Amino acid sequence: MTALKRFSTPQLRKLHSGKVRESFRIDAARRLGVVTDRISAFDRVLDTAIPRKGDVLNSLSDFWFSATREIQENHVVEAVDPCATVVREAQPVRIEVVVRGFITGSMWRQYAKGKRVFSGVELPEGLRQNQRLLAPVLTPTTKGEVDLEVSPREIVEQGLASQERWDEMAAAGLALFSAGTKLLEPKGLLLADTKYEFGTVDGRLVLIDELHTPDSSRLWLAQQHERDPLSIDSLDKEYVRAWLRKEAEKGPMPTSLPRHVVDETSRRYCELHRRVTGQELPEDGRSAGERLCANLVRRGLIRDGYVVVFMGSRADLDHARAIADYLRPYEVAVDLRVVSAHKNGERITDMAGEYNGSFEPGAAIAVAGLSNGLGGALAANLNVPVISCPPLKDPADVLLNIGSSLMMPGKVPAATVLRPDNAAQAALRCLNLLRLRERLSHEIEDTKRALLAADMELRG
Repeated sequence: MTALKRFSTPQLRKLHSGKVRESFRIDAARRLGVVTDRISAFDRVLDTAIPRKGDVLNSLSDFWFSATREIQENHVVEAVDPCATVVREAQPVRIEVVVRGFITGSMWRQYAKGKRVFSGVELPEGLRQNQRLLAPVLTPTTKGEVDLEVSPREIVEQGLASQERWDEMAAAGLALFSAGTKLLEPKGLLLADTKYEFGTVDGRLVLIDELHTPDSSRLWLAQQHERDPLSIDSLDKEYVRAWLRKEAEKGPMPTSLPRHVVDETSRRYCELHRRVTGQELPEDGRSAGERLCANLVRRGLIRDGYVVVFMGSRADLDHARAIADYLRPYEVAVDLRVVSAHKNGERITDMAGEYNGSFEPGAAIAVAGLSNGLGGALAANLNVPVISCPPLKDPADVLLNIGSSLMMPGKVPAATVLRPDNAAQAALRCLNLLRLRERLSHEIEDTKRALLAADMELRG
């Protein structure tokens, strides 16, 4: 299955693109979170993506959010795809609540060098690598491009959270860690450590982001830890980190992963999902992007295609609206934009980026008269069909200005249609959606029947 490295749609405004997740505005109260197959390590995103990783992270989080809802309120509204969830809009608290049940990873590496105090927590002497701690400890960090260790006292002093809010987050983190530990141990898994992120909705603390996933947690096979704590075959991102550290001993740390590491990482993530949920990930033969688009359409969050009408100026608005009116009965998304090829053409490249990356089919219509450079400029930058429909006023205007729309240089495939209704019809055909083709076929047959009836009526 091809990996989902990014997701883009012009029908939803992108709010944020993180290392792995992308967020889109649905309305003032909700956003869509899409978990891609990107993977990050050591504070950077690798060039190589891991197929099914986004499905695992999102589906596992959905499982855990549901299982722990009675312990801590969370932001989930509904999962709409294995890799996408609609969530409530929350104001994030800029702290990661890290809970550790074992001494491992970066904590162990620093402990082995002599460090004993972590985020205000003092550890005893004599601990061994991957040893279970007497009780889980909280080692919070700041939330940013680089996460920095911070103590509870510093959290309050720096204004990151009030004492009351921190106490609430700390209690929730420990309760969630306890619940995760109890659920996983019968499945032969150990929750070594994890992080929790919180936000507020109407002043209430809610759990956000992800929960007990292989990206946010260390998850070990219990039998292997019991047999040899120093040789644990983890089912989390540590497998990738370990490979990168080993390669870095030979030279610069790699920015991409070889095929065997990609395949093994994907297998481990999927195996973890099966162990935790007891279910296999769904597989329907479509790419993750195709499946996600179809599910967003089914949920009514986007339309299955779009047409964007570009105007050279607001003076073209009536003409553009006439085209939009012809399009709307066909239930496609319609976007109206203003940009001039001559006066601010530098914007066209940026605007094209919004549509060139779209996962759903699209088409563009250029509305500009006189010297129509807009259609050509769009066709030179967009990877979707472009149709020029200049707002020509009369036959004289047509004869004088039509050449600027018809004559295009090589690799500038802008078509020209003069009537607004025909431009709309051409754009609909460019979308090549099965439902539209079926509807247009019925309309063609209706036209033929009407003509036949008129002929028969006149002939008596």
